[in-house]
Amino acid sequence: MPSPRSPPQSRPPWGAPHVAPAATTSSPCHRLPSAPRGSSLTSPSQGSPRTPPVSPRTPSDHLLAHFHAVLLTKTAPKTVRSGPQSAMATSNPSSWRVASMLCFVLLCSSAVEGFYLPGTYLHPYKKGAKLEVKVNSITSIETELPFSYYSLPFCKPKEGIQKMGENIGELLMGDQIENSPYKFSMKEDQEDVKVCVAPPLSDKDVKHFNKRIDDYYQVNMILDNLPVSRYTRQKDSSNLLRWTGSPIGFKLDSDKQHYVYNHLKFKVLVHAYDKDAGSGAVLGTGEGLDVMPSATTQNMTGTFMVVGFEVVPCSVVRDVKVAKELEDGNGQLPISDCDPEKPHQAVKKGEEIVYSYSVHFEESDIRWPSRWDAYLKMEGARVHWFSILNSLMVISFLAGIVFVIFLRTVRRDLTKYEELDKEAQAQMNEELSGWKLVVGDVFRAPENPQLLCVVVGDGVQILGMACVTILFAALGFMSPASRGMLLTGMVLLYLFLGILAGYVSSRLWCTLKGTQSGWRPIAWKTACFFPGIAFTILTVLNFLLWSRESTGAIPLSLYFILLTLWFTVSVPLTLLGAYLGAKAEPITFPVRTNQIPREIPAQRYPSWLLVLGAGTLPFGTLFIELFFIMSSIWMGRVYYVFGFLFVVFILLIIVCAEVAVVLTYMHLCVEDHRWWWKSFFASGSVALYVFLYSINYLVFDLHSLSGPVSAALYVGYSLLMVIAIMFATGTVGFLTSFYFVHYLFSSVKID
Repeated sequence: MPSPRSPPQSRPPWGAPHVAPAATTSSPCHRLPSAPRGSSLTSPSQGSPRTPPVSPRTPSDHLLAHFHAVLLTKTAPKTVRSGPQSAMATSNPSSWRVASMLCFVLLCSSAVEGFYLPGTYLHPYKKGAKLEVKVNSITSIETELPFSYYSLPFCKPKEGIQKMGENIGELLMGDQIENSPYKFSMKEDQEDVKVCVAPPLSDKDVKHFNKRIDDYYQVNMILDNLPVSRYTRQKDSSNLLRWTGSPIGFKLDSDKQHYVYNHLKFKVLVHAYDKDAGSGAVLGTGEGLDVMPSATTQNMTGTFMVVGFEVVPCSVVRDVKVAKELEDGNGQLPISDCDPEKPHQAVKKGEEIVYSYSVHFEESDIRWPSRWDAYLKMEGARVHWFSILNSLMVISFLAGIVFVIFLRTVRRDLTKYEELDKEAQAQMNEELSGWKLVVGDVFRAPENPQLLCVVVGDGVQILGMACVTILFAALGFMSPASRGMLLTGMVLLYLFLGILAGYVSSRLWCTLKGTQSGWRPIAWKTACFFPGIAFTILTVLNFLLWSRESTGAIPLSLYFILLTLWFTVSVPLTLLGAYLGAKAEPITFPVRTNQIPREIPAQRYPSWLLVLGAGTLPFGTLFIELFFIMSSIWMGRVYYVFGFLFVVFILLIIVCAEVAVVLTYMHLCVEDHRWWWKSFFASGSVALYVFLYSINYLVFDLHSLSGPVSAALYVGYSLLMVIAIMFATGTVGFLTSFYFVHYLFSSVKID
């Protein structure tokens, strides 16, 4: 199952997505295999490598650029961080209210961006200690199909290929971490060490190499849990861009020949252990929380910690005869300067490729707790702030409408009604109009009540999972530094929140039917409905991945693990929750339901049109943040502003609730008592716009996605995401409308 890497493997961190990078001047053999949309690549030597097609900017890109420009010209960044008091002192009193409203948001987002708990442990190394480089799946944003590193004829370790232990999240993401023949000794530089001489390339090997190079595949290496990164100089600028991963090779337009990067120049940044500051700094940040007892600090003198891992790939032609005489892993090859004017290692049939590496250790001021900062750093905070401000404006607008409904319309009618005597009330009952006319039908059971109970129960489960996951991520417990932790947490939270789904669906069913009978089938359907949809979609996509021999395919062992967890954890908890819901005190309706349904008057406009249109308001709250999330999933860009995401999530819930209440009241006013499903789809229709946005993103941002399999994977995963969003947002709208209608008709007694 392709998913975002942690951190990204083939795109620079977000912040300069439309900047054109160029090859570094220090390493002319280093070529970027892929670039952000709208950028170009320069040649490492004679000729020029193939340049990815330039993608036109999407409407969202133009809108974001406009938002960014407006905020840059109209917002003073220093006012927020360095001088808020002086800024507000000269403003009018209303600015205080605005500032206080945003104060909590500001504190949340700014605090969580600087604190995280990656879940890794401090590993000090003595000088000369062995360091082993691990390799992950090779990946490409051109195909979204990860493959095993050893699916290509690279050098294999002497002790054989060994797979590292992986959690559920890593397996679902398609990670396949294995050992490699690249081994270092702490603080011992090495030059041009022979790794191996690969067997002669066959036609199949050449075909695979060429295909992977054409698709811009990246090699993802890991040292002490740090992904390898490389730097390139920004075009017409002295700024450096960080890229994660190392390209397999390149292709020159001049001769259409493919070349492989067979020599890797590593640089390992280390930080000497500081007896006075090291322990406190580590323990105080959370990355090494409680893993360094004070008694062990006496043995830390003279040790070093890995705080950076960089690479510069080169393509060098070696003398095969000389290389074969040297020992693998220790042999010293002739020094190579990676001169771009010299021949490169071509990918040809029968070619024996000599792989080698150099490694240099450099002491750095970066402390171990801060070593992930460069990977997790994100720019463009102003755009996120605009998203929040935009959502607040939508909420204020809808809140004004709800305020008018409650205080100026509903409360006025109820107050007027309560002031009448019984005789006048009886006369008024005969002259009712608007929402009061449907008093005998407003709580009539909807069509397909079982399905409604099931989707609401599943929606509560998904909503709870999303809320807790985003909150934990914002607090730093699910950092991208902990590979696979985010997805693992989502799966486990979903399983354990089955008790909430069973409780809500069962209690809603008992409320609609007025009896406890029939709650068991509802519980089983709740436990199986959404998981069944997800299982079906993932199985179909898994067959596609299996057909391509991709590591993104879910292993059969993981299938059995997930099914076992579902059957032994989620299903029993759902049944337990349903039992508790059935035994709970039922919700009683404030008015009686007539035996004969009331005829609904003909409407001027179809009600479904209004319901579908209502989803635009929640989508307006979500779409800016959705752009960053989609870029993280499919473009490999890092996403670590979970504080912003949590705020947007809360605002989305508020907007969905307000939209559903307004739409429900409008339907009741036109004497349409069928509000149950309409309230669900009024807020749930935001999923339709999310799906349309996903298609737009595929067409304009991922237009270079190669092959129908990659497109099918994208559509399949997007469809699963959209269904989950519909269940969650629809549940918010339905439950809010249910309590609104219950409150509305419990305030007046009409016989």
